[in-house]
Amino acid sequence: MATFGSLSDRLTQTFSALRTKGKLSPADVDKTVREIRRALLDADVALTVVKDFTATVRERALGDEVSKALNPAQQVVQIVNEELVTILGGQQRRLEFAKTPPTVIMLAGLQGAGKTTLAGKLAKWLKAQGHTPLLVAADLQRPNAVTQLQVVGEQAGAAVFAPEPGNGVGDPVRVAKDAIVHARSRQHDVVIVDTAGRLGVDAELMKQAAGIRKAVDPDEVLFVIDAMIGQDAVSTALAFQEGVDFTGVVLSKLDGDARGGAALSVASVTGRPIMFASTGEGLDDFEPFHPDRMASRILDLGDILSLIEQAQKAFDEEESRAVAEKFATDSFTLEDFLAQMQQLKKMGSIKGMLGMLPGARGMREQLDNFDESELTRTEAIIQSMTLAERRMPKLLNGSRRLRIARGSGTTVTEVNALVNRFEQAAKMMKTVAKGGMPNIPGMQQMGGGGAASARKAAAKKKGKGASKSGNPAKRAAEAAARAQGGGSTSGALGGGAGFGLGGPGGAGAAGGTEPSAEELAALQKFLGR
Repeated sequence: MATFGSLSDRLTQTFSALRTKGKLSPADVDKTVREIRRALLDADVALTVVKDFTATVRERALGDEVSKALNPAQQVVQIVNEELVTILGGQQRRLEFAKTPPTVIMLAGLQGAGKTTLAGKLAKWLKAQGHTPLLVAADLQRPNAVTQLQVVGEQAGAAVFAPEPGNGVGDPVRVAKDAIVHARSRQHDVVIVDTAGRLGVDAELMKQAAGIRKAVDPDEVLFVIDAMIGQDAVSTALAFQEGVDFTGVVLSKLDGDARGGAALSVASVTGRPIMFASTGEGLDDFEPFHPDRMASRILDLGDILSLIEQAQKAFDEEESRAVAEKFATDSFTLEDFLAQMQQLKKMGSIKGMLGMLPGARGMREQLDNFDESELTRTEAIIQSMTLAERRMPKLLNGSRRLRIARGSGTTVTEVNALVNRFEQAAKMMKTVAKGGMPNIPGMQQMGGGGAASARKAAAKKKGKGASKSGNPAKRAAEAAARAQGGGSTSGALGGGAGFGLGGPGGAGAAGGTEPSAEELAALQKFLGR
């Protein structure tokens, strides 16, 4: 994801310069802290947060924990990581549910922050946790806000309470109060109240939000803030904290900003934890916020735990075990490949998942150029095949491939490429399943690679053709030696017999047999090649 892209690049570049130093001087620490300060300011982090952060990092970096460390550069990275976790809120904060249902969650924030869409995301996430959420359309000011919430609720599979048409008609405070009664009667254990927002902080907005809060007494008040808001994040958050007093923060549009300074500012300034992050437009692009994992992403250390959690949600354990057995028995088919690919798509954005790997920032260009629609084209090709063709790719002759290409809207070349990639992948996975080392293109086969390359070199040398000697008599003698099976004049005369290469009794004697791989390897070792 694009979040903290520029900040991560700057910090990674700064720390790479430290790795070449065995010991850090005060000048090195000051230079590093100066670069960190610039990176944070460029990322729109609030100035007060930057000052406190860099001061703490500098103090710890000049302390004994770095000077006595075996690897000072790694120790500095660890210090920065720990301080990032601190300003992001420390430990993860979970939703607090009411002892007596329903639990009331109120959403507040400026217009355009994404509250309505986030209400649907939160409802879907809660439903997956086993809850029965109810969405309340208390935003009666923005045009079509009620209709939007109804559409989002339908997509999330959650009920919507919308007694008023909106568009300036209705009392949002009364709607919120009636929603609690409705939730109890219909046995909804969570109520999510979507409130109105304004283009800027004003008295009317705060008065209405405060009125809703007083009427429903919510268990959680989540302040939804746009991650792209920049330096205005602090002033907006402080205004809402004074007017509504929220209990947690939700960052929306976290995938659309390469700076993301709001996340590093709000939690530190307000003292309220970041609880959720919205990372895309889909209802599934929503996740609990983990300060330690986000700090690792910023420093390009990866987020393997989140990646594992996504995989556990998307992949069925029994089906994965069955696929592994098929790999080992060479019975993996295109039908199985299609099922695995569809499960992979359930995990979300491929770019997002690759971005969770350690060192992903080094693959920025490849990630940006990655075309996720390629999975859709591959899926279309396989689905255009008959069941027999999926299970037995050997049936795919020319006419069948042409039919598949027409049916999937692709070309025969693309169909051929898919089949070839599948066959190569199946062979590779079969080798891995049996505990072997796959033969990866561009790399020598493990074991015997030196001997194989030696044979190739010998064959190349043998096939060079006639001698380049300027002496006609010598050229004639060498030609006669080659006609008899010798490689050169010296070979015909028994030179080098001590290595078993030519001469009486050697492997290269008049029988014409080639030297063995061991002999060639011994010769190369002697020559120092």
